[in-house]
Amino acid sequence: MDVSQYLDIFIDETSEHIQALSDNIMVLENEPENKDTINEIFRAAHSLKGMAGTMGFKRMQHLTHDMENVFSEVRNDNIKVNSEMIDLLFNCLDAIEAYLETVKSTSDEGTEDNEVLIKKLNAYLDGGNDEAPAQAEEAKEEAPKEEAPAEASSGSEDPNGKDHFKVLKIDENDISKIREAQESGLIIYGMTVHIQKECLLKAARAFLVFKALEDFGEILHYDPASQDIEDEKFDLAFSCIMSSNSSDVEAIKAAVSAVSEVEAVDLDKVTAEMYEKPVEEAPKEEPKVEEKAPAVASAKPTAKADAKATTPAAKKAANKPVTARTVRVDIEKLDALMNQVSELIIAKNSIVSISASEASGADYDSQSLQEQIEYLERITTNLHESVMKVRMVPIESTVNKFPRMIRDLSRKLNKPMELVMTGEETELDRTVVDQIGDPLQHLLRNSADHGIESPEVRKAAGKPEEGSIFLNAFQEGNNVIIQVGDDGGGIDTERVLQKAIERGIVSEEEAETLSQKEIIDFLFMPSFSMAKQITDISGRGVGLDVVKSNIEALGGDVEVKSTLGQGSTFTVRLPLTLAIIQALMVEIRDEKYAIALGSIMNIEDISINDIKYVEAKEVIHLRGLVIPIIRLDQLLDCEPREEEPENLTVVVVKKGDSYAGLVVDNLMGQQEIVIKSLGKVIENNKLISGATILGDGEVALIIDVNTLI
Repeated sequence: MDVSQYLDIFIDETSEHIQALSDNIMVLENEPENKDTINEIFRAAHSLKGMAGTMGFKRMQHLTHDMENVFSEVRNDNIKVNSEMIDLLFNCLDAIEAYLETVKSTSDEGTEDNEVLIKKLNAYLDGGNDEAPAQAEEAKEEAPKEEAPAEASSGSEDPNGKDHFKVLKIDENDISKIREAQESGLIIYGMTVHIQKECLLKAARAFLVFKALEDFGEILHYDPASQDIEDEKFDLAFSCIMSSNSSDVEAIKAAVSAVSEVEAVDLDKVTAEMYEKPVEEAPKEEPKVEEKAPAVASAKPTAKADAKATTPAAKKAANKPVTARTVRVDIEKLDALMNQVSELIIAKNSIVSISASEASGADYDSQSLQEQIEYLERITTNLHESVMKVRMVPIESTVNKFPRMIRDLSRKLNKPMELVMTGEETELDRTVVDQIGDPLQHLLRNSADHGIESPEVRKAAGKPEEGSIFLNAFQEGNNVIIQVGDDGGGIDTERVLQKAIERGIVSEEEAETLSQKEIIDFLFMPSFSMAKQITDISGRGVGLDVVKSNIEALGGDVEVKSTLGQGSTFTVRLPLTLAIIQALMVEIRDEKYAIALGSIMNIEDISINDIKYVEAKEVIHLRGLVIPIIRLDQLLDCEPREEEPENLTVVVVKKGDSYAGLVVDNLMGQQEIVIKSLGKVIENNKLISGATILGDGEVALIIDVNTLI
């Protein structure tokens, strides 16, 4: 039976069941006796098992079957729910999600058996909740105990020395590379890097380690594979083998240890001969290695191929993801769509009839034609609205995973905290919803790690020991606003400013005139996070750089408000849709331009005499606001006018709390426009966000107000 035709349905429904399990397990942790929740969990696990079995994914079926057995025992009151069981269930969910990710990229579940998790599940079934932790711990420690004699016999002073690297899975191509480097007189080193368990950006730390190693030689093998390291599919350690002409082991160790959040470095000289025996000689260690990287791909043939695979293009080509191709639609929306299409056909037939009358020489009523055109216009407008509603989905699908993430962070960081979410039903275009997840995740991690203080600090400051993080979403005009914030310590602008002065971004004289907003904006700079001395600012820099670039790519913007000692709020503003917008059409010389109506506050007729100067720049004073003037003709390199008019037409636009006045030649009126991408030819021009084709076939460029301001 060919089940590949059901793959998309399987992916969608599995994602829903995983989310349902995650939500219900969170409820179960707080309400262990809630029978309704236990029944819901059992049903979701049973459905997952059945779907995996139907698709032929035996490993996934095996794991979900054992999970179902545990839920069955809980339902029958044979096992009591405790925090260790909840942690184990969440680990199982992560493993199922790893299977799903492998299915998305390869249409297969991979080779990871998750034996350690299955042993722990069976331990709960065999001995109940009292014996389970001890048995699970015994299973976890079994492999290292048996490996100890071999390590001792190697004569290495480092307990994680040479023999530790024998368990790495290395294919013949990499072994031959190691052998060639060895024969050419280079020294071969095996290395395992251990990262602190509090680290939130493991892939970034691994990247910095590899950058540091490039100064000493070439990396010949990665474990897990470089793609898995980039995707953070490893636990708290990763290994590599490199060739170098340096014999200074301590210098290499020091370079790696200098990377922040690296806990320990195991480094020793190795030889190609150590890896020529098959990996099966160390079976006990294998589950431990595989647990770090679910569905680990085999090692790449060459180091160059590894580097190539990390590029976005290579990654996309290799994986070919099949996600985000479906949208579930309410049947009422489809009925409305169908009704409007039928009216469209009626309008078309009426116009065809009038056209036929004209062609045959018969008299036709021009008023009737005008009425039909107006009727057609109404239908197309309604049709557009209906199609947009079909594409709109609640952001709930993206934000539902965050309570689990905050729960895990609370345990890892040893900070009690809660996440309060409102407005999950707010709808956005599907393409925006799919891409907003990562930026929001960065903001929430920043709030948990850097915003919320330790319980001791909060208690001393007179705050509740449990920190509060919030995520609020709501619609405002043609935009959706998402606010992420916390009641933590806020951003220390003095430390940020000092950091900026140290980096040479501003001089001490310039620093004195900067506002709080301008200081906080330094955190959005890509390189600002590279300093190792101030790790909290460094962490914010990495996250905010990613957030800013991702949100601007969606045509949105992000702002920060922070009060020291009280907390920070990040406000993300996104367009409802990326396809069709209401715009004001304007003329600058003989060229037509569009400005999104959602950004426009009002239009003013300003006398030349009303223009003032602040720091040699033109401004106008309007109803208590000082608004800078932007002359679009100068910005767009238009020919200067022969004679300056006495009055200027100024379109006042707004981005967050900032205003600007755009000087245009003429107003043409409001129009609904379809945004077309300009492609890669002029993608570097941030001033223009796209183009549209007008009714007469002429092209009008769309001005990006966010970039202007």
